Amino acid sequence: MPDIQLRLTLDELNLVLEGIGGLPFARVFALVGKIQAQAGEQLNAQAPTGPKEG
Repeated sequence: MPDIQLRLTLDELNLVLEGIGGLPFARVFALVGKIQAQAGEQLNAQAPTGPKEG
């Protein structure tokens, strides 16, 4: 099955996770993990790196 990309705000993504959180764990745990991993990668890439020394 082909992948698709969605653009959601953090609030929207949390709402999606809240919704699927009501489903049986065995059915959604892999999906929740995939969402969290991809969101974490994107948030880490956007995080400021801190002050530069020089």
